[in-house]
Amino acid sequence: MNKPTLVILAAGMGSRYGGMKQIDGVGSHGEPIIEFSIYDAKEAGFENVVLIIRREHEQAFHTALTNRVSKGMNVKFAYQDINNVPSDIVVPEGREKPWGTTHALLACKGVVDGPFAIINADDFYGKDAYKVIYNFLTTEVSDDHYAMVGYAANNTLTDHGTVTRGVCQEDENGNLTSIVEVQKIARKDGKVVYDDNGTWKEMDPNALVSMNFWGFTPKVFDDMDVYFDEFIHANLASNPMKCEYVIPTTVGQMVKDGKCTVKVLSSKDQWFGVTYQEDKPLVVEKIAEMKEAGIYPDILWK
Repeated sequence: MNKPTLVILAAGMGSRYGGMKQIDGVGSHGEPIIEFSIYDAKEAGFENVVLIIRREHEQAFHTALTNRVSKGMNVKFAYQDINNVPSDIVVPEGREKPWGTTHALLACKGVVDGPFAIINADDFYGKDAYKVIYNFLTTEVSDDHYAMVGYAANNTLTDHGTVTRGVCQEDENGNLTSIVEVQKIARKDGKVVYDDNGTWKEMDPNALVSMNFWGFTPKVFDDMDVYFDEFIHANLASNPMKCEYVIPTTVGQMVKDGKCTVKVLSSKDQWFGVTYQEDKPLVVEKIAEMKEAGIYPDILWK
């Protein structure tokens, strides 16, 4: 079996953040969150990283990230292209938004040839999560048995607005039974709530949510290709400018259809990220504290 690869979803537009947050510096030497993720993955045993980006952003990634990271990791790019759709689909004129994270994952077909973990570029998952997923990918993964790393909902919120999370249910064996994308989750008056058609409803603060940290094999490309094809044909007419298909929804459908089992792994580390520009100062502060504590060296790549 080939050694596991780390795949990073880095083609987003950062519309809520107001810019390319994937490579916005948060470390003392301008390192973006993604750089600490790659460093943590290397420590866990990963040697290869694939960045899913827009082709027009490649030079920016070289300058802000990969010129440094390639000192310690094998780096490749995969390109999410809005025009990469079934041949009978016409991309609506004026649409700029990509087709979602499932479509992004499919850009890795032919680039990734062994088991892989996939993460968001703008989330800080903590060192433990990479150890947990690396262990799964080297001992347990198969073409019909995947994994996700879950977090308590309360540990994944921002003080500056709402977030979208995949809320998960698992069975007595620790396998995922369902995952539902909930779009507006927030903390209000010390409680975790979500917007249900204009009404704020309380949810369990310890509810398990997906932060888009998955472990797959390349077999997932063939399965997700079929689901994406069905999705775009079913949704393009009703929502031509904004419809998108995301990994949690696709995985939930695959589980429901009996295509795979998904083991729910958990991490003891605290998640943090940059959904909004206002989140950045806290992330900068936390990274500085971790460097000060020796969790990260001052210079990541020598």
